[in-house]
Amino acid sequence: MNAAVVPTQRSRVLIVDDAAENLRILGETLRDNYTIMFAKNGRDALRLVEGDTPPDIVLMDVVMPGMNGYEACRRLKQSPKTSAIPVIFVTAQDDGVDEATGLSLGAQDYIKKPFIASLVRNRVDSAVELKRHRDHLNELVKERTRQLALTQEATIHSMANLAEWRDPETGAHIKRTQSYVRSLAQHLSRLPRYAPELTPEFLDMLYLSAPLHDVGKVAIPDAVLHKPGRLTEEEFEVMKTHTTRGRDVLASTEEFLGQNSFLNMSQDIAYCHHERWDGKGYPRGIGKEEIPLSARLMSLADVYDALRSKRVYKPGMSHEETAGIIFEGKGTQFDPALIDAFDELQPEFQNIAARYAE
Repeated sequence: MNAAVVPTQRSRVLIVDDAAENLRILGETLRDNYTIMFAKNGRDALRLVEGDTPPDIVLMDVVMPGMNGYEACRRLKQSPKTSAIPVIFVTAQDDGVDEATGLSLGAQDYIKKPFIASLVRNRVDSAVELKRHRDHLNELVKERTRQLALTQEATIHSMANLAEWRDPETGAHIKRTQSYVRSLAQHLSRLPRYAPELTPEFLDMLYLSAPLHDVGKVAIPDAVLHKPGRLTEEEFEVMKTHTTRGRDVLASTEEFLGQNSFLNMSQDIAYCHHERWDGKGYPRGIGKEEIPLSARLMSLADVYDALRSKRVYKPGMSHEETAGIIFEGKGTQFDPALIDAFDELQPEFQNIAARYAE
């Protein structure tokens, strides 16, 4: 026989039955070890379960007026908020078909009437203990996931800062381009054509990956990276290698950590953000939708910020001048769909530029 579960904070048991005598018997059976809640029908049970102090377990009669136990159980298991609460059916029926129906709806167990007090206590104790262990494991998983996310963000931040320190003129370039990319992607995600790809998970990874678009600049010689004037043709060829070098450093990280969707996207962005819609970009010379969507988004954001930003060899352009150049690149340098999105988002781009001005 299992020992009674007596946690520091008493677990709550919701007893649902339209018969007052059954409520009394079950309440007296369990009240020494649990806080008892009562409901006389399925609708009242749902209201209590969805309240501020939900029960840890539900003992549910099957046959009740209005909403029966099966329907109440089905609704509990359909809701993400209440699906983890175990349900034990309490019934006078002795039909294997009915029992199979309840279990198929997500019920954990059946208790037959008339009640045997020790059996009721043992079944409830076991169910509460199992739920406690499951909740503990879920919390461990959540904490582990949180720690991994923090580690990932810290790694991204460190690598992006290395690139920024090597090219200090970028200033808030990383934060601005990250915000531009997110704005464009969120807008496109509302369109049926892009919604399947631009999921919330994709948007999160895109926002995290964007700062690594120029990580390959850490390998560019100072004489090229910090040259105050325009680059010669030979120097520009060296500068172009920041795309392949960025991909390579991220690929080596992936070799160490194993396949990772975040690192895959980071490589796409670092490698392909200078490709053009017409196929005349670098380093691969690919075009149109052969260019990963993440890199197409980054390309527009990167060019917009580069034109707006002041450099030692050029003044920064106004939004109006920059937007004119962006629009001229529709269908040649940039994905036409992204230009349409940019057109609608011009006020937001201006706000981002002002918010993170150097």
